[in-house]
Amino acid sequence: MTVEIIIKIAALGIVVALLNQILKHAGRDDQAFFVTMAGIVVVLTWILPYIVDVFNSMQDMFGL
Repeated sequence: MTVEIIIKIAALGIVVALLNQILKHAGRDDQAFFVTMAGIVVVLTWILPYIVDVFNSMQDMFGL
């Protein structure tokens, strides 16, 4: 895992947290929830190739 992906995830987390707080203070809790869910989906799509690599490495290591 490169440092770049960690920085991208941290930056997105900060942006999502700020948007979440702004929307909650404005009384738009539903939109804050959807912003949070969208952030989680984006991060999962970013790390999905790394998860696949881990499972492939485990499969090769144990000869499955």
